[in-house]
Amino acid sequence: MPELDIENLSKLCRIKLSDKELEEIEHDLSRFLDYMKQLEEVDVSDLSPYGHVDEQGVDSLRADVVGDELPRETFLKNAPDKVGGMIRVPPIIKS
Repeated sequence: MPELDIENLSKLCRIKLSDKELEEIEHDLSRFLDYMKQLEEVDVSDLSPYGHVDEQGVDSLRADVVGDELPRETFLKNAPDKVGGMIRVPPIIKS
């Protein structure tokens, strides 16, 4: 298995991890990759590929239909911060 560089990945993601967390993540990723290798060994040659199809061979996704609108007061009732009838969120891009 290729060496997992979790420290470099955590720096790229700007996530600070303790040594214990690094070990746990490396262990979990190793288990995940081992499971993926195990799945690669499963013979699927007799299976046909499907997308979003149910048992009858019909696309089971629902139609995108506009329904009744939720009143603005209802969805703003539990918002922690609101301004001008909208939910205020903290900025994520700083100048």
